[in-house]
Amino acid sequence: MVEILAVLMVFGLIATLVAINWRAILPKAELHKAVRLIGSALQSTRSEAIARKGLYLVQYDLDRQRYRVNTPLAANGEYARRDEDRVSMSWVDLPDTVRFARIEIDGVEYKEGIVFVRFDAVGSASGHLITLVQSPYENYYTIEVQGLTGLIDYHEGLFVREPPKEADFR
Repeated sequence: MVEILAVLMVFGLIATLVAINWRAILPKAELHKAVRLIGSALQSTRSEAIARKGLYLVQYDLDRQRYRVNTPLAANGEYARRDEDRVSMSWVDLPDTVRFARIEIDGVEYKEGIVFVRFDAVGSASGHLITLVQSPYENYYTIEVQGLTGLIDYHEGLFVREPPKEADFR
């Protein structure tokens, strides 16, 4: 009987350790999922802008923690003549534990309101950084969209692009 109790206690300790480790891994999984979804939306928006030779916008709602794509097309499939006629995709909410820490567009930092960035027909974009944070663990991840090329880079943690130095051009 004592041996059985000892074995049950060992199994209980192992189960507790596994549960604790699982909780430590899960938050980063949600953060990485949000990064993958935003990155995918940005890459497909750039591709669509090039393929359709149009100006696409990505809107970030920093107050409600969501984003969406705004197309150059009207509801009838033709190019919209006015901005009000442009079709917008549905808003995509961030997971409950993930939020925008900041969005920096062309050197200006935003922490509230609705901001947008552009992707044009040649593949260039508004250069911007999207920093996501996951609570309560304070895990950070930064998505960088390069302005000239529209290409996307991913950085674990907080990332700040250093301005070029004179020596960079020699």
